[in-house]
Amino acid sequence: MPTQAEKGRAFRALHESSKLFVIPNPWDVGSARILEGLGYSALATTSSGFAATHGQLDGQPGRDAVLQHCAELTRATSVPISADLENGFGDSPEHVAETIRLAAASGLAGGSIEDYTGRPDAPLYPIELAAERIRAAVEAAGALDFPFTVTARAESMLRIKPDLAETIRRLQAYQEAGAPVLFAPGARSREDIASILREIDRPLSVMAMYRGSETTLAELERLGVRRVSVGAAFTQVAYGALIAAARELKEHGTFNYAEELSRAKDLKSLLQR
Repeated sequence: MPTQAEKGRAFRALHESSKLFVIPNPWDVGSARILEGLGYSALATTSSGFAATHGQLDGQPGRDAVLQHCAELTRATSVPISADLENGFGDSPEHVAETIRLAAASGLAGGSIEDYTGRPDAPLYPIELAAERIRAAVEAAGALDFPFTVTARAESMLRIKPDLAETIRRLQAYQEAGAPVLFAPGARSREDIASILREIDRPLSVMAMYRGSETTLAELERLGVRRVSVGAAFTQVAYGALIAAARELKEHGTFNYAEELSRAKDLKSLLQR
């Protein structure tokens, strides 16, 4: 099993390469081990996917539960893991810095901090405060004895409206605050992604979970995207299959869902590694 420092260096190196890498999002230990077994070089947690395993909605489990989940994943896998640390589980820069230190203690190689407050009346932090929060995260990470990669998330296009100019303005502020990786989870079109890339000089992460997406991994790599995650998409696919099978059995009394069992033929070998 690699050390945390080795995982941290490996994760940083993935961002420094000119090649795009995919960082899928497991929701529990089993899905993490499956994804590692399928050859992915790094993993990222999903806040909404993890919440679903507790029968809760996104944002409800809280920091202690999330960090316990992260510790379980890092102990069970040998690849670097970056966590969805939501808004840092607090408004102040000091609270965000504390979350980064606790995240590092859970064995993670990195984590993302978003500018979404979770409050309907003021969904985004003012840009000055948002940048200070990222600066605090970066400084806390820099004080660690291994590379911990902070990802700064601009949530405006995902949570509010497709405001490209605001997203770019925020990403530039987080870049100036020292974030080594920038994330625009709501950017979908090749035009928007290309526009963002022209205005920043840090590795960009995007999310590939939208139905009817017009881009492919090959095209995203040509544009210059460095990292692609899937958010809660894999979780929703898995739970969607469960819902469909359970409804068929309950409402129709048939077993056609068994035709899908062959998709899991490698499950035992992937879990027994």
